[in-house]
Amino acid sequence: MNITIVPVSISNKKLIEHVKSILFKIFRVNIGTIEVNVLPKRFFSKDRNQYFSTEILEYIIENTIGNLDNYFIVITELDLYIPALTFIFGEAQYKGRYSIISACRLHEEFYTGITNEELFKKRLLKEILHELGHNFGLIHCIDWDCVMHSSNSVEEVDIKGDFYCKSCISELKKSNPEIQINQYYT
Repeated sequence: MNITIVPVSISNKKLIEHVKSILFKIFRVNIGTIEVNVLPKRFFSKDRNQYFSTEILEYIIENTIGNLDNYFIVITELDLYIPALTFIFGEAQYKGRYSIISACRLHEEFYTGITNEELFKKRLLKEILHELGHNFGLIHCIDWDCVMHSSNSVEEVDIKGDFYCKSCISELKKSNPEIQINQYYT
């Protein structure tokens, strides 16, 4: 297994290096990066002032080359939506290889105007692990201490745990024995 980070409209290169470092500590796999410089304008909705995540994922799928061992995580500052929801923090292919996470609404300053870099990084990691969980075949978990608990607001992101619960780890190991997880990464 390999993980490739795909930064889209991210100017903070240190953030990408931080994410790579944490994912390496958790999964102990090669963590690479590929750049996507420009997205077609068709993904932007003027009515919503947001970007359609599913179309971005399809574009990334069409424009990346990877093997069956590679997971791609698109990280963007763009505000994302799907038609049924006002906004989303992320989207993933269930049992697939691609996911997308929007950092836009994970920044504390989006809500309060106050910067809190540590809180932002914690929120981002939770959403990355959540979407990767869907890639690995996990569904939403009812345990609030589990990172796989669904989050419809930033408050719910803050409340839920920052790692997979025992039940989700057990399910993951059963369905994906090749994936090794170090839950003691801090």
